[in-house]
Amino acid sequence: MARQNDSAVTEFVLQGLTDKPELQLPLFLLFLGIYGVTVVGNVGMIFLITFSYNLHAPMYFFLSNLSAIDLLYSSVITPKLMENFVWEQNVISYPGCMTQLFFFCFFATAECYMLTAMAYDRYVAICSPLLYNVTMSPKVCSVLVTGVYIMASIEAVSYTISNIMLLFCEDNVIHHYFCDILPLLKLSCSITYINELLLVLVGGFNVLATIMAIIISYAFILCNILQIPSAEGKSKAFSTCGSHLTAVGVFYGSIIFMYFKPSSSSNMAQEKVASVFYTTVIPMLNPLIYSWRNKEVRNVLSKAIGMRYGPLQGSN
Repeated sequence: MARQNDSAVTEFVLQGLTDKPELQLPLFLLFLGIYGVTVVGNVGMIFLITFSYNLHAPMYFFLSNLSAIDLLYSSVITPKLMENFVWEQNVISYPGCMTQLFFFCFFATAECYMLTAMAYDRYVAICSPLLYNVTMSPKVCSVLVTGVYIMASIEAVSYTISNIMLLFCEDNVIHHYFCDILPLLKLSCSITYINELLLVLVGGFNVLATIMAIIISYAFILCNILQIPSAEGKSKAFSTCGSHLTAVGVFYGSIIFMYFKPSSSSNMAQEKVASVFYTTVIPMLNPLIYSWRNKEVRNVLSKAIGMRYGPLQGSN
């Protein structure tokens, strides 16, 4: 893993999603639409939560941070992805590639730990509702979010430094649409054992630790919900968790498929599809599945639109 300062590669060529000319324009328009929805949805959610007093609660504090993560996460990947559909060769400099790798690792890890913080918030809200405001005080919420960004920084720095120390020789074509860890390891002409071990240990710890925390939180939540006597109460409790569980399943499913499957079953086309889900699709869906299905957020959004364009029919 020794870094050679005289590395022959000063820039990389990103292969992109496809090399079929007939798909370039449709895919460009598709991802342009996805990115537009991502920006509008997440920026809108941040503004709603920031400027609406009704949404100044711990759950929405985490949602605003998740929206910021998703917005920046998508912005690190999607614009460069769209360049693949416009230019004949999508070139990225060596420093630019390492920078993209850092922020990709940072926001992906932050997403994992923010999902975990949100699971803990739901656990306290359902299992200890009378102590919710005390347990999830502003100080506690700030500590949790700070911990999210600290863990994300540690992982991003460790992965970036380990990749900077790799030697890249004549081949500079990355068989992916962004500077991801595995394609860079395959491209390197250095011994990548330490890098692979780091990916398994650090990445495995973060995935397992956050998944176990989420599973434990929902195990207590499920036990508490089953003790609720009324069907309406159970339905309401389940509805507050369904969106979170859906996003957790999609995000972690694509992460595990991408990084923790046997190398013998590696298929670049499948890996690209999986990575599209957690780099572009999920940041677009999160404002919908977390927030726009929430009655309080819908009410605030209806009032904001009503102040601008007049009251909406059928709004609560």
